[in-house]
Amino acid sequence: MPASESLLCAFSVTKAAGKESLSCLGNWLAGIHFWHSLNGAPWHGDNALRIAKAGVRKLVPNSAHRDKCPPVTLAHMHALKVGLDPVSPLDAAVWALACVAFWSCCQLGELTVPSLHSFDPAKHVACSAPTVLRSSPGGINSAHFHIPWSKTTHYAGADIIIMSNGDPSDPLAALLNHLAVNAGLPDGAPYFAYRTAEGWSPLTKSAFLARCERIWFIKGLPKMAGHAFCIGGATELLLRGTHPDVVAVQGCWRSKAFLKYWHQIEGILSLFITGSFNADRAAQVSETMEAYHRLHNSSPSS
Repeated sequence: MPASESLLCAFSVTKAAGKESLSCLGNWLAGIHFWHSLNGAPWHGDNALRIAKAGVRKLVPNSAHRDKCPPVTLAHMHALKVGLDPVSPLDAAVWALACVAFWSCCQLGELTVPSLHSFDPAKHVACSAPTVLRSSPGGINSAHFHIPWSKTTHYAGADIIIMSNGDPSDPLAALLNHLAVNAGLPDGAPYFAYRTAEGWSPLTKSAFLARCERIWFIKGLPKMAGHAFCIGGATELLLRGTHPDVVAVQGCWRSKAFLKYWHQIEGILSLFITGSFNADRAAQVSETMEAYHRLHNSSPSS
C-alpha cells in the first residue's frame, strides 16, 4: 500500500471485465479506496483507471444486467382496493401504506420497519408524528407528516405530502381511514402499526408485501418488489401531467437524482400505455422531461 494505478487497472480488468457489472466493480474500488483513506495512504486511481472502467462497461455480460423493476400500476392498486377490508386493522394499515407509497413516491423502507422488534425512532416514523390536514381555496384536501429518515436526505428526514385525487386509490382517504381504524395506539408505535387482539403490531415490509401479493395472485397480477410502488407512482403522476419538479418533490429527489430516476422510468413507460391517449401522454412526458433535463443542464445517464 498504496496500490499503484497500474495495479488498480490490472485488478479491474482481470476481476471484472466480461464477468461483472460496472456497479459491482465500482463497489469493489470504493472499498479499496476507503481502506486507503482509513490507513492514510494516497489514492492513485486517475485517468488510466477511468479508461479501464470504461472498458469493463463495454464488456459487461448479459448475466450481469438486472431487469428493470416492473412498476406497480393502477390495476395493482385497484385490485388492492377490492381485496382489502377497510375495517380490518391490518388491511386498513396495508391499504394506507400502499396508497401513500404509490402516490407520494415513497420507498417502503421509509414508512415500514424491517422486523417486529427493530423500530428506531431516529429512523422510523412513529404514531406521535403530527398529521397536518389542509384544505386549499380550490377545495383540494391534503395532509402531510414528517419522517425522520429518507433514502435521499438520510437523517434530515422529509415531509410526506398526501393529496386527495379522486381515484379509487385516493391516498388521503386511505390514510384517514387507517388513522381512524387504528386510533389509540401508543405514541411510540410505528406510524403504520395496526391493532391486534393482543394490543398492536408494527407493519413490517415483508408482511405488507405478503398481504399485497396474496391479493394480486388471486387477481392474476404478478407480485412486485417494494421499490415498484415508488416507480409506479412517479410514472402515473408524470402521465397525468404533473410537472417533474412536483414529482421530484414528492419523491424527495434532487434534480440530478430525479433525472437518473427518470432514466429508469423511461424503460418501463410502455407498461402504462394501454391506448392512444396514454401513448400521446407518454410522448408529452418524454418532451417535458427533455425540457427538464435542459433546464437543469444535466445528463439523464449521469
